Amino acid sequence: MQSRFRSDRRLTVRMTVTLFLLGLLYVAFVAALIVLLKSWVLVVVVAAGMLGAQYWFSDRVALFAMRGRVVEREEYPELHAVIDRLCAIADLPKPVVAVSDLGMPNAFATGRSPEHAVVCVTTGLLRRLEPAELEGVLAHELSHVAHKDVAVITVASFLGVIAGLIVRFAFYSQVFGGGRRDQNTAAVFAAVMGVSAAVYALSFLMIRALSRYRELAADRAAAHLTGRPSALASALTKVSGDIARIPTKDLRTAQAFNAFYFTPALGAEPGVARLFSTHPSLEQRLDQLGRITAELGEAATPGRAG
Repeated sequence: MQSRFRSDRRLTVRMTVTLFLLGLLYVAFVAALIVLLKSWVLVVVVAAGMLGAQYWFSDRVALFAMRGRVVEREEYPELHAVIDRLCAIADLPKPVVAVSDLGMPNAFATGRSPEHAVVCVTTGLLRRLEPAELEGVLAHELSHVAHKDVAVITVASFLGVIAGLIVRFAFYSQVFGGGRRDQNTAAVFAAVMGVSAAVYALSFLMIRALSRYRELAADRAAAHLTGRPSALASALTKVSGDIARIPTKDLRTAQAFNAFYFTPALGAEPGVARLFSTHPSLEQRLDQLGRITAELGEAATPGRAG
């Protein structure tokens, strides 16, 4: 089904290139592990099993981690009404609607396809936003579903997750200090840790580059679908300001899912974290919405030549 969200060929190209490069990196990573661990069955079975689990159950994992729960129309009629209206305008299947009891104002979409998608908002977001602002945020999240970049980010992040887990396992198992381990075993674990760290770093950078662009694409699509980029800009400003006032230590649990959020869970401290953020800066997003506001204003001005 082709939705009425504005398509973005540059986003499609970036997703394709990112998946291709990560696929090559994935093959090289698995091959290196097979050579080092000398057990291709174990490596392939574990890697395939975890990839399948992440693809099929990513929505449930995200909801569980963010304390989200599926809600019916009777419980949140206004939220369902906004999503119903946007899905009807966009000609998009209605996703599962969920709410998280977190006080942090935010929203995210996840799922492997438009037919198996979940859109979740926090109670903190519902308390803070006006109806037009909420519509803009939900249109932003639905555009991720329509563009299928949610599924791409889910699959793309798998490799970094696996590599990161291996690095942590090797570190915490203290393979370099165990007196019972021989030098060959220590060398193999050191090599595995080195390869995993390199793969994690490369996948991290590629995913960040794609994630920043897809957020701008979602802002553009939402602004054009609703015709009210100023409402989305207002929501961005309000949510970003509120999150910045939350102590960083209270945001650490949520930061693991930053790639899926409407606005990243970053504290007020500038730090290196902002350089590697999954999202473009607030200034970039507001500048883009300002340009769209001007374009829509010009298009709506009567008497202009076509």
